Amino acid sequence: MPYELQELAAISGMPGLYRLVRAARHGVLVESLDEKATRTLAPARNKVSLLSEISIYTQDPEQTVPLTEAFERIYKTHGATAPVTSKSSEGELTDFMASVIPDYDRDRVYLSDIKKLANWFGIVSKHVPYQEAAADEAQEESTDVAPKAKRKSAKADTEPTADEPLSTGGLIPEADEAPEAQGNPEAAAAAKKPRKKAE
Repeated sequence: MPYELQELAAISGMPGLYRLVRAARHGVLVESLDEKATRTLAPARNKVSLLSEISIYTQDPEQTVPLTEAFERIYKTHGATAPVTSKSSEGELTDFMASVIPDYDRDRVYLSDIKKLANWFGIVSKHVPYQEAAADEAQEESTDVAPKAKRKSAKADTEPTADEPLSTGGLIPEADEAPEAQGNPEAAAAAKKPRKKAE
């Protein structure tokens, strides 16, 4: 993926984007994604939307384009700066969206969504480094194995909290994998005994 969006979020009632720091008793401690990098507490009543879990509707009801992929398309088409802003005309915004996702759903993707997309891309491209495609392809090839394993090890070290917004994808098969990892203790003991006698 070109931009790492896992820890980035939009929070209702709070302008801009934020990096999640840690869960707190009455909300989430966040850091503003700007030059000041101000830390503040986002109250639990505010909705936290992870950018990595946001997708854009297409004309195929079975398919959406993840925000990460949309950001990559914008970068490849327009570079690190989007050609539109929230003040651009309706025609400029729709042309921009069509250049990024030609089959986007014109009925369910509103002008406000396109403005938000351009605004978020501007913030992310300014404060998050773009990863090259070679690294991206290597990650895509191991999507079903490596990231899930990393999530498991990370989750094992900490207790999940009730207000943790992260997805649990990849954790369910853990119980099924455990028996395969266990060996035969009798076979291991039998293999060691002859070595001791030979010495």
